[in-house]
Amino acid sequence: MPLKMALPKGKLLKDTAALLQRADWGLDEYNAKISFYHPRSRKFPGLLLKVFHEKDIPIQVAVGNYDLGICSLDWVEELLAKYPSSALVKVKDLGYGRSTLYMAAASGEASWRKDGVIRIASEYPNLAEAFALRSRLSRFSIFPVWGAAEVYPPENADLVLLSSAAAVEGNGLRQVARVLESGACLIANRQSWAAKDLSEVVNSICREVPPAPEKTPSPVSLLSAVPGSGIIHRGDGTVRLALPDGHQQAPTVALLNRCGITLDDYPSSTGNRRPNISLEGVTVKVIRPQDMPLQVANGNFDLAVTGRDWLAEHLYQFPSSPVKELVNLNFGRVRVVAVVSQDMAVDDAAGLRCLVEEKGLSLRVASEYTNIADRYARDKRLGPCRVIPTWGATEAFLPEDADMLIENTETGRTIARHKLKIIDTLFVSTACLVGHTGSVANPVKRERIRAITDKLRAAAEEAPVENH
Repeated sequence: MPLKMALPKGKLLKDTAALLQRADWGLDEYNAKISFYHPRSRKFPGLLLKVFHEKDIPIQVAVGNYDLGICSLDWVEELLAKYPSSALVKVKDLGYGRSTLYMAAASGEASWRKDGVIRIASEYPNLAEAFALRSRLSRFSIFPVWGAAEVYPPENADLVLLSSAAAVEGNGLRQVARVLESGACLIANRQSWAAKDLSEVVNSICREVPPAPEKTPSPVSLLSAVPGSGIIHRGDGTVRLALPDGHQQAPTVALLNRCGITLDDYPSSTGNRRPNISLEGVTVKVIRPQDMPLQVANGNFDLAVTGRDWLAEHLYQFPSSPVKELVNLNFGRVRVVAVVSQDMAVDDAAGLRCLVEEKGLSLRVASEYTNIADRYARDKRLGPCRVIPTWGATEAFLPEDADMLIENTETGRTIARHKLKIIDTLFVSTACLVGHTGSVANPVKRERIRAITDKLRAAAEEAPVENH
């Protein structure tokens, strides 16, 4: 069986490509303009390479889909913090991609919660929990987020675990601990390390790595600087509205403008995530749409503009959640679809079920929508399956590392370009306004929410639903 190796896209790609070029791998296709996921090495023609989002690489190596991988140490430690017996071997610090995980808090004074529960937001929820336990915090809550964690303090979190000093300093935060020194590292599957000859590939990389610098100091905790759990209480009827970052900003602005609602510095060229809004008694924060249903459910926001796909993902996991859809906003239309390789001889879910039964397969389903994927597999009676969480570029998983994807698509062209096909449409998702059912308990807030909801509903009904 050929050796398999996972390479990172994103921030580590350039330096990883330079390292492999020095090792004379002949990877002409592995560069910032790469448009497919299978670069080939002239030095190791039998080595199967695939490019992933680096957060996916430790999981892929741990489960044995790949023998080797290159990714940041922070994502390795994030996996090991939850699954310490994972089959991962940390082979070599590669000497680039240096970063530090900082625990940070809002600067300035804040009133402190009487219940003493410290709220921690992070893309690294397992490391955040490990830090809280190690620091012997008596009461804490971890809020996993997809990104933009730096915007949550002080209103929605007391502490935040970040991988960027710039994010700490640029958002008025102060460091309270250095949690982890990270950098690019070469990792291996433990079984592969013991049973396969990886020496030629590993040595070709390690020979090109410069000598390691002096050992970095152990993480320093300054947690005593945090006197308790900080929150700004708003009992005055202020409505807290979450708006999306990314590609949904332009249609959100267009919709709000049709309502006569204006925003200052949204979208922001400077990265400002607290734009001003022309509505009295309303505050705005810009976060990831994926995070909104959970953040509304936790009471951090009263209203949010997210997608029906992320609302469904949340409600499948938490059926009794206090979040509900208030308005279909009629933009951001995508289909959530089931996708397989064009080489798979099935055309629909029934055909896939027959194939699974005939061959006795345990289906592997890759998706960002892990709860939707699990629900779909059970509803379609696809037998025993394993849901593989992904963080983007899900099409890279087929056919070697998954049998089916649950993915969203506007036109289906990207799916077809990767020689994949749609066998089912689960539902159509559009942007929607969601709200917390408990927010209407305050009469002032209730009237403000009603006014916003009525304006958005009228504006959404004026515009036709997007078609692609």
